[in-house]
Amino acid sequence: MRRALAVAFLVSTVVCAMTMSAACGSPPKHPVPQTSSSSTLSPAGISRVRAALPAGYEIGDLEGPVSAAGLWGFGAGWVADPPPCMPLADPAPTDRAARGLSASGRGGTIFVLVAAADGPPRPDVLSECGGWTMAFGHTIAEVTRTRNPSIAGADTLAWQAVARTVVESGNATITHASGAVAYFDREVAVVILVTDPGSPHPPLDPGFATGLLATAVTELRR
Repeated sequence: MRRALAVAFLVSTVVCAMTMSAACGSPPKHPVPQTSSSSTLSPAGISRVRAALPAGYEIGDLEGPVSAAGLWGFGAGWVADPPPCMPLADPAPTDRAARGLSASGRGGTIFVLVAAADGPPRPDVLSECGGWTMAFGHTIAEVTRTRNPSIAGADTLAWQAVARTVVESGNATITHASGAVAYFDREVAVVILVTDPGSPHPPLDPGFATGLLATAVTELRR
């Protein structure tokens, strides 16, 4: 009996050594990295997002390249402080195949965009960019990251900004912007909401952007 057990143990040891099986208690030397995002978005699905936009809004199409920062007033040459935060506000400004929608109405202006991108920001960028400033001409924006939306299979980011533009009289106009972004391996989906606090009409809540992002990703995955 002892001889049989010894032989069985020897055979098991040899098999484990030859296969390096994790079942034998030895994990692989180079485990396959796990990612939280995948490349699954279909830009053609952007048209289906129209149904989720507020009733009565005037809707138009966007075609790339589209700068997310440009949608709320920051033209070519704008800068960020710290500089590494720049892509958080403008994750895919050069994709000629980008597609999107714009919608304007009493509660503000909404932009929805899907474009090719290089994946989510690095952790060191996120840790440095809890808040940042953006500058373009006479406009300065203070941007603050807010709670990330929860979207399965995507890395996400959300922020809110207050932009002040000094006009010729010395007075300043103020614009509020909210952004929500879902990053995948090779694409990014972005929602921007721009509101005017001086408008006589109640603005859409900043949370509208994060809710619309989740809806847009669902439609772009179909």
